[in-house]
Amino acid sequence: MKNNRGGKPFLESDGSIPAGLTRRRILQGAGGLFAAAAIPNAPLAIPALPRRQESPKAAAKAASDLTGQLARYMVEARDRALPANIALEGKHHILDTLGAMVSGSRLKAGEMAIAYVRAQGGTPESSVIGTNIKTSAINAALANAMCAHGDETDDVELATHAHPGSSSVPAALAMAEREGRSGMDLLRAVVLGYDVCCRFLMALGPEHVRGTHRSAEGIGSTFSAVGAAASLAHLDETGMRYALSYASQQVSGLWSWTQDTEHVEKAFDFSGMGARNGVTAATMVQAGFSGVRDVFDCEHNVLEALSSQPHPEELVAALGNRFWIAETSIKTYSVGYPIQSAADAFLSLRREYGLRADNVERIVVRLPADGAGIVDNSSMPDVNCQYIIALALIDGGVSFADSHSYARMADPQIRAVKERVQLVADKKLMDPAAPRSALVEVTLKDGRTVSHFTRFPPGTKENPLSTEGLNIKVRDLMTPVLGSERTAALIQRVNALEEVRDVRDLRPLFTF
Repeated sequence: MKNNRGGKPFLESDGSIPAGLTRRRILQGAGGLFAAAAIPNAPLAIPALPRRQESPKAAAKAASDLTGQLARYMVEARDRALPANIALEGKHHILDTLGAMVSGSRLKAGEMAIAYVRAQGGTPESSVIGTNIKTSAINAALANAMCAHGDETDDVELATHAHPGSSSVPAALAMAEREGRSGMDLLRAVVLGYDVCCRFLMALGPEHVRGTHRSAEGIGSTFSAVGAAASLAHLDETGMRYALSYASQQVSGLWSWTQDTEHVEKAFDFSGMGARNGVTAATMVQAGFSGVRDVFDCEHNVLEALSSQPHPEELVAALGNRFWIAETSIKTYSVGYPIQSAADAFLSLRREYGLRADNVERIVVRLPADGAGIVDNSSMPDVNCQYIIALALIDGGVSFADSHSYARMADPQIRAVKERVQLVADKKLMDPAAPRSALVEVTLKDGRTVSHFTRFPPGTKENPLSTEGLNIKVRDLMTPVLGSERTAALIQRVNALEEVRDVRDLRPLFTF
């Protein structure tokens, strides 16, 4: 039997249906035959559909093919040698995020995430850090990412407001375990994740994102995770295109996280959600799911959907030469990032002038206006500027334990000192070149006033931490959970990550 659209038989000689011939097409073709039989010798008239005229704007987008440019780079980055300084930055940020994951596994957000994925079960592909759980890569990425942002220990990129480490590293670790990849594979994937995240936010316009009640942190996390996960899934260009499309469909994030009082939903919003989304996208495509090839260029593309002022060219600007991981700041203190400079400035004054609770009359902390609102007497200790400064005055430092202690924040002595701390949202400090500076002014009881301005806190690209400085920070975070011996071994292995043949070899150092 022949159809009447080109003479191709409905059935092959063995009675099977030809490849690509759907039930709908068979029925459509059969309907045409019945109609032709009813009117002998009458040709079947099939009117030609008018060809859609592509607009000049759409044609220009198709010609630029930003999705393709990024997808091809993502494939090439899997095997491309990293510059020595970028490889070092990558190891620093992986180690820093592992420290946040380990310490966060014993905080409320991490504990709840761990209990949740334990109840889910799942194919034992990847580890949940600080536990004996083996579960699916998707579940492991979710739990580890919530641990990574269980407090305020993870890194932050200031231009985009993103926290790339807390989603890209958990996603990469889960996929590297699942696929049996090397330390070098993990390193390259994480560097790529930071790039995809920050480029996407720059293409949207990070200030525009926040100006429309959405969270740049939440939106960026899905793309940091998909960049890392897709690299370790060894997707080809088409697969990368599809993974980016599946990431785009899942991307979300509202700025309502500021109302979270326990740092639980915030951990999901900033990192758990994105890590889960990114690994989901990569593994679905790896399993054969097809998708949209040009999600950054097509009609109804993700950039126009999420921004009325997109800058598409930012997706590929200086691609392969500008590495966003080198522009991402590592926190010295386990507190909200707007407080980093304030803590540094105040502790500098305390050391220089011997400040104590009994000789300080008043403390004025001036922060950029956009950051001050986040940390002004927040209900969470690690995001409460007045509490952290009062703690620093009394203790002479800010420990991880005390920066997360609700009991310490309620202590009468702390509360009395907090009353002397005034936070000022200063528009004069809104400097794009130094977006998280702080000016601290202290009036002593003898009438003197002293001040210190920290333009760039330790851990920024302008004031970087050394490897040893980072090791000290991470050792403090990990030792209470892993013990000193395993902590030292894990730090050593990550600092030589390119020598790790299989990431699974690291499991005994961070699981039980």
